[in-house]
Amino acid sequence: MTDVPSVQASRSGAAQRAALVIERYAPCSVSEAASAFARDVVAMARPAAPERAKALLFAAARLAAFGEEMGLELCAETLLCEATIERFILCGTGGLSPASVRTLRTNLRALARALDAHPQPLPVALPRERAKAPYGPAEIDGYLVLAGCQSTKARRMRAAALICLGAGAGIIAGELRQIRGSDVIRRSGGLVVEVSGARARSVPVLPRFHEPLIAAAAFAGERLICGGRDPGRLNITSALTAALSTDASLPRLVAGRLRSTWLSEAARSIGLQGFMAAAGVSCSQRLGDIAKEMPAISEVEMVALLGAGP
Repeated sequence: MTDVPSVQASRSGAAQRAALVIERYAPCSVSEAASAFARDVVAMARPAAPERAKALLFAAARLAAFGEEMGLELCAETLLCEATIERFILCGTGGLSPASVRTLRTNLRALARALDAHPQPLPVALPRERAKAPYGPAEIDGYLVLAGCQSTKARRMRAAALICLGAGAGIIAGELRQIRGSDVIRRSGGLVVEVSGARARSVPVLPRFHEPLIAAAAFAGERLICGGRDPGRLNITSALTAALSTDASLPRLVAGRLRSTWLSEAARSIGLQGFMAAAGVSCSQRLGDIAKEMPAISEVEMVALLGAGP
């Protein structure tokens, strides 16, 4: 069990050391006026540890030096307002790394909040959307069996196309409405789907979905492969989804999970998990920036990577 008095004594000692750090702060890199401003505002913020005090002092002194260059009054009301902080971040942080700039902004905003008697409420944290769970191979096989059990050939072909385009090529619901049978093409050593719209592209189809998708495309011809006459209809795949959600042994069919199934298989094909583990990357925030700097990959190379089969 934690000894409460000892914890309180430890915290009190850390706060005293932080106060001593503030009192002795006098860097030669900034003027005495900037140092005094930093000591005053950080003392009012009452940091709980020496390390925190040093970080706030550095940020406040850099801000004060910028304020002197701009001819601003060295007072908290002027320098620690949002407009001045943002101007400093944009114009007064040359030579610092992006990470250091972000840290400066965070520390200055923390100082501003600590000194504000009536601070603005913090923004509500919004939930981050997570990738939907992919379907397993047995579940995809079950949906294909259900597709083959539909009452008419048209429904069988359309249902199979829905599964193959989602799990085999990652086509999302809005794009499914635009795909015609003629958009499924044998090319570049495999099978590709020509996707139109805002994200027009050619997508290699995973090998296990080639045969059923070719049959569905041949049946549709120039018509919409998932049925309907107007691509603008928002619920064109609703009946197909409902028909493929009738087996109690299978989870409900969701277009987003079909796409996740393709994403998961494609990521496995290119060794994405190994790359991210080796790079120490846990999210994909910067991967798009890296990809933009790389040379474009040809369709033949893409098909060989994602859709050529074992």
